[in-house]
Amino acid sequence: MAPEKIRVGLLGLGIVGGGVARLLLDKKDRLSAYLGAELVLAKAADLEPARAQELGLDDSVFVDDAWPVVEDPEIDLIVETVGGLEPARSLVLAALNHGKGVATANKALLASHGVEIFQAARRHGVGISFEASVGGGIPLVRPLRDSLAANRINSCLGILNGTCNFILSRMTAAGEPFGKVLAEAQAKGYAEADPTFDIEGTDTAHKLAIVAALVTGAQPRLEAVPTEGITGITPLDIGYAGEFGFKIKLLAVLNNQGERVEARVHPALVPHDHPLASVDGAYNALHIDGDWVGQVLLYGKGAGRRPTASAVMGDVLELARDKLAGVPGRVPPLGTQADAGRRLELTPLDEAVCQYYCRFAAQDQPGVLAAIARELGEYGISIEKVTQKGRQDQGPVAIVMLTHTAREASLRRALKQIDALPVIAEPTVVIRVA
Repeated sequence: MAPEKIRVGLLGLGIVGGGVARLLLDKKDRLSAYLGAELVLAKAADLEPARAQELGLDDSVFVDDAWPVVEDPEIDLIVETVGGLEPARSLVLAALNHGKGVATANKALLASHGVEIFQAARRHGVGISFEASVGGGIPLVRPLRDSLAANRINSCLGILNGTCNFILSRMTAAGEPFGKVLAEAQAKGYAEADPTFDIEGTDTAHKLAIVAALVTGAQPRLEAVPTEGITGITPLDIGYAGEFGFKIKLLAVLNNQGERVEARVHPALVPHDHPLASVDGAYNALHIDGDWVGQVLLYGKGAGRRPTASAVMGDVLELARDKLAGVPGRVPPLGTQADAGRRLELTPLDEAVCQYYCRFAAQDQPGVLAAIARELGEYGISIEKVTQKGRQDQGPVAIVMLTHTAREASLRRALKQIDALPVIAEPTVVIRVA
């Protein structure tokens, strides 16, 4: 006989966990009616009792140790919002080993240990759901896993970090330098006190690794994903990009070429007429191209207590429905590749082919442009557009180029030669074009 009550164990009462607790308490009747069974927050664990007091949790629910929650035979499913790698990894594996489905928003955990966790879930016949791990409140994982399952996904382009998108959007709108806008983002709560994880692209790389696993059926090693952040982006380059018809965004790029897969994170020039160009502020989006569905844009708030908790609750309801139906939990379709422990092999960045934006800092004298063009030509790189700005002070002048498509390795070799020219005053700034 199916259970009439689903008891939830919640690990962590921080920003996301606190939101999940609030939803479970405030919308208990609505959620239970939808589920057809009573949905109960049975236990909630956190190291800080003050968080439980703020949420109004009584002593029968709150505990300061997560392990008894995971091991409690009366708990039906676990929500992990602890974050980080440990003890989150050990807690999730223990919950799966005890036959409990798990909902998690922990992208770092899944990007680093996803194969191990998915194998454990499949082995014990329980579900692992993680909608909130990529894109916050945007329904993104289920569309890739289920709705678009009939498609071969050719490519994904994503703006997957709200902090970076807010900073670049403000730099574009106000013409302010990176450091000033970062301070504004921190003051408004869009950036952490230590923003390194976001601005260096690490957070986006974690999310891209999860997307790659959903798209290809195998997960890349996180360290194999080429990753660049936004700290080197200047108002000068944002302005020149705008003159060429582009906005600069931090992109997660996935090109699925069958046996060859490109996955990388870096700032990129996005054409003004591309849907991602209009994604501003702290919003996120994923642009998907499938062989049957065509182009799809998933858009919404990528972080925050309420959007992320909303996504987690969708996972809770999915796990609870499976429990009530007495069916095995759902596990991402990573198939035999993941079961065998095979990792997704990525095409080396040197083999990438795209257009490039290049800004050269050159001495103001005749023949400089010809010298640059000659070196590019030696490596088979042609120029689509070029603009040369007059000198604003006693420093070098800016020569800005947009190349035709070229191989990354060829461009890098050409730039090494160009930067060695006596007429070049500073290292060349390079930004890829989406």
